[in-house]
Amino acid sequence: MNAEPSIQAKLLDLAAVDAELTRIEHRRKVLPEQQEVARLEGERTARKDEAVKVEIQIDDLDRDIRKLEGEVEAVRKREERDRGMLTAGSVGAKQLSELQHELGSLERRRKVLEDDLLAVMEQREATADAHAHAGANLDKAEADLVDAERRRDEALADLAVAQQRCESDRAALANAFPADLLAAYDKQRAQYGVGAALLQARRCGACRIELDRGEISRISQTAPDVVVRCPECSAILVRTKHSGL
Repeated sequence: MNAEPSIQAKLLDLAAVDAELTRIEHRRKVLPEQQEVARLEGERTARKDEAVKVEIQIDDLDRDIRKLEGEVEAVRKREERDRGMLTAGSVGAKQLSELQHELGSLERRRKVLEDDLLAVMEQREATADAHAHAGANLDKAEADLVDAERRRDEALADLAVAQQRCESDRAALANAFPADLLAAYDKQRAQYGVGAALLQARRCGACRIELDRGEISRISQTAPDVVVRCPECSAILVRTKHSGL
């Protein structure tokens, strides 16, 4: 394949643009802002799980409170009924003794239930505080995530602008090359990542390997308009006065 040396030299400009496109794509894949979004999404999920867990605890405590309140009320009504029977004086001596014994048992039972109810209500109050704290943590996590997503979107927008600029530059440069040379360059770049590189001080700018004397001698004897390739990585080598030929 043949191409004017000045055309071959322009491959370095094309390679520089393509290298920048590669860097943009790599940055998009490892974008720190995206990693921060992912971290905060995990944190938000954890905070949401914490809030839900506390909500479930509150529901359980509310159910326990209702149950205990119902039991306390049932015992209180039983006490009132027994006291009413005692006050009415309509029971015999044996039943009177049984009622008095039952009242004592009911009173003790009610006090135990009321103590249990108080303990659960105190636990409910503490859990409500924990729920408020979990909610505040969730709100903060969501706000942090929104801010991180904004910064991620801004970074992606900047990359999109840079990519568009590079693609425009590449399209303008590509018009300067013969079709066969551009096809060879694009194929090499697709396979190995670098299509063309400068041969500098007998070293390939693509694979960074120094060519041996025999290869350098062969290249130096090749006409300037002949397209040469690196024997190691097959990249198109652009020759200049700094190539060490």
